[in-house]
Amino acid sequence: MRDRLGRNIDYLRISVTDRCNLRCVYCMPEEGVAWMPHRDILTYEQVTQVVEAAALLGVRHVRLTGGEPLVRPQLEHLVEQLKGVEGIETVTLTTNGVLLAQQLPKLRQAGLDGVNISLDTLDPQQFAAITRRDMLSQALEGLEAARNTPGLTVKVNCVPTQYNRDQIAPLAGLAQHQDLSVRFIEMMPIGLGREGNGLTHAQVMEQLEQAYGRPIPCEAPRGAGPSEYLTFSGFVGRIGLISAVSHQFCHLCNRVRLTASGFLKTCLQYDTGISIKPYLEKGCPGEVLYKAMEQAIYEKPVSHHFSTVAQAGDEASNMNQIGG
Repeated sequence: MRDRLGRNIDYLRISVTDRCNLRCVYCMPEEGVAWMPHRDILTYEQVTQVVEAAALLGVRHVRLTGGEPLVRPQLEHLVEQLKGVEGIETVTLTTNGVLLAQQLPKLRQAGLDGVNISLDTLDPQQFAAITRRDMLSQALEGLEAARNTPGLTVKVNCVPTQYNRDQIAPLAGLAQHQDLSVRFIEMMPIGLGREGNGLTHAQVMEQLEQAYGRPIPCEAPRGAGPSEYLTFSGFVGRIGLISAVSHQFCHLCNRVRLTASGFLKTCLQYDTGISIKPYLEKGCPGEVLYKAMEQAIYEKPVSHHFSTVAQAGDEASNMNQIGG
């Protein structure tokens, strides 16, 4: 469907849990957070109901996120259910990769179309410092499993910060001899991300050009959002830059988010949207849920204001609570 600004909203990001097996410094405090009670988290059947309504509204692409989605048991059952919803073209997953190698065969069999693996460094000590967990080998095993799965779209997501600024070129190098996309995503000033440790688009490009020379524009891969893609001489894969703060692209935004508790969030910056869970618990007819979602999406905010001072109505939660 189209919102009040005429943007075609065809992409839904669904957080299936707020839990995570890592404690990344820009996402969660070292001592952790209070987890959401299980009774407050949408069941797989409820998620499927929401996606059925979303598909009627024109959503065609669904991405499962967390927290870390693979800590939720039997995620392949949800993938299979969502792939069966008429109108849904792709179901993909964003993961830190730690549990991916073991679960990927079942996920792929259920119809999973692609994975985005969050990976900020290839250095074991740096990985342990950023995530507060010594699990780089498991994450890389997950990446290798994804690369070796026929037909699966693979992307690596890096949040460039002061903690991993020396890893921009090594991570980009993953795309030099492999058919995958390495994407550098500007830090969103949400939750702990407000501390301002992120690198800018310009800082990332400077390091890439120093390492690999002049960039070459290239076609975006299947399922790409409003990001800039480029490559370098001798590269098999692609480099993506998602710079929502310094290069705002709100006029191209095609997405809404569903939190694990069932809140339909229409912009990452704001706490606006609608709680879907009461409609599901009351057993409201599908048309009622459809109309409620339609109105919320239609009123999607014009744009974020990440580069300005905080305002009333800004999101106060951490990213693990919203959905990465």
